[in-house]
Amino acid sequence: MNKKKIIIINGPNLNLLGKREPDIYGNISFESFFADIKEVYGDDIQLSSFQSNIEGELIDKIQEVGFTYNGIILNGGGYTHTSVALRDAVASVKTPVIEVHISNPYAREEFRHTSLLSGVCKGIIAGFGMESYVLALDSFL
Repeated sequence: MNKKKIIIINGPNLNLLGKREPDIYGNISFESFFADIKEVYGDDIQLSSFQSNIEGELIDKIQEVGFTYNGIILNGGGYTHTSVALRDAVASVKTPVIEVHISNPYAREEFRHTSLLSGVCKGIIAGFGMESYVLALDSFL
């Protein structure tokens, strides 16, 4: 039995989770959170993660995995609201993508209310803290 291959791709500033604005993003690092979910789901799926602050690296990763993986969980960070190129990358691959946000963008600044990614994603999960990733992961299983 082949394990499902799922990747979490995090965009800019998400490398600072656990340090950055803990009132919005919590105080757990992504590395610690990822280790915990890998332990929970490790026997069921092949789970990996990737983070970059560089738009082109995120696009390269989506293109790399977008024809062979079973699912992409994408937190585009600030690029969610600005990057046509990231949207085009998601639209160009066959692997389904779920857009994830730790906070609820609609409860924040108005510029965060627009997502260029939503229209090309399978779904959106937002506002549940780090649990947003788990909900997205569960939807692929």
